[in-house]
Amino acid sequence: MQTNDSFPRIVLFRSSGLAGWCTRWGALLVLLLCGGCANRVTTRSGLDPKRFESRSPAGSTALYTLTNENGMEVCLSNYGARIVSILVPDRSGKMIDVTLGFDNLKDYRDINSNFGATIGRVCNRIAQARFPLDGQLVHLTANDGPNCLHGGREGWQRRIFRVLELRDQSVVFTLRSHDGEEGFPGEVSLEVSYTLTAGNRIRIDYRATTDRTTVINPTNHTFFNLSGDPRHSATDHLLSIRAEAFTPIDDNKLPTGEIRPVRGTPMDFSKPRIIAEQLDTTDIQIRRAGGFDHNWVLSDPGNLRIAAATLYSPTSGVRLDVFTDQPGLQFFTGNAFRGEFRGRGGIAYRNRPSVCLETQHFPDSPNRSNWPSVVLKPGQTYRHTCIYAFSTQP
Repeated sequence: MQTNDSFPRIVLFRSSGLAGWCTRWGALLVLLLCGGCANRVTTRSGLDPKRFESRSPAGSTALYTLTNENGMEVCLSNYGARIVSILVPDRSGKMIDVTLGFDNLKDYRDINSNFGATIGRVCNRIAQARFPLDGQLVHLTANDGPNCLHGGREGWQRRIFRVLELRDQSVVFTLRSHDGEEGFPGEVSLEVSYTLTAGNRIRIDYRATTDRTTVINPTNHTFFNLSGDPRHSATDHLLSIRAEAFTPIDDNKLPTGEIRPVRGTPMDFSKPRIIAEQLDTTDIQIRRAGGFDHNWVLSDPGNLRIAAATLYSPTSGVRLDVFTDQPGLQFFTGNAFRGEFRGRGGIAYRNRPSVCLETQHFPDSPNRSNWPSVVLKPGQTYRHTCIYAFSTQP
């Protein structure tokens, strides 16, 4: 698939005959008039698409909605190629929103741009905002003390993506990340596609190329609360992670370089465990992060047939299985929420109201030559798949 930033190619279904051509051109007219086929009515999750529309020299934004025959709904914005909301049935069949976020674009821009976003060029932390590459030391924007976090101050979560393809169950966002952005070398052409399946799965596919040797490690930063009510802490959820080791952190939340077994530590989620019980400890790793904010070394890297992690809410009965072809998974318990801002529905987020399960390469990989590489060279294609699979159980 070729990316053309100046004129994105939007694919519409075409029927045969005159009626089909009328439908096609009528749909195109609607697309042009409504700013990218964003819905003009309130979504099932209660979002007003108009509150996500904007125009600027950097591009236009809109809200996009994917639905399936089960009534599941996924709302997305091309601001940061992000998930805005996910509506799924609970064990009783009631539709609930299992994500945290905001009901307007302004709050994503002003309060927290990470919610649900595509994070890049490199997610997580890079120590001292620098790394060696091809015999040179690359200097990045420092935005986390002396370190670079989630791609810098103006990472991909703050960029306006273009829409390459739009269908009822899928959308493809595209971005051209220019040479030198936040210090990263090379011009990167990125595609991020979201597909909602009939089996209540959200498949995220990343594809990227570069014209100069660079590093790349994107992820999705959705905050989940499977109870459907973020007023209640998500630490009552049960979690399992298919991993026998993790990467410990130092006082600056940077990996020490060690790969340590989880056995005998609060990091052991090899069997389903209540998150709150694992937090009830004086373990130095929990103290350093103020909770969980660590990377797990997955036992089956590259295997999309085996769940890397499973999250379950006993309140709603909603289960989330995470599949990935990446070697690592960052588990984060939203440790810093103190009620200082309000999300959708005017709810103040506090007391660890969510968890993130971010599929990735390991943090600070550009500085760790013995870890799986995040280097991308001209002529290569970066690919990364993450699947969020929803179901219910008693």
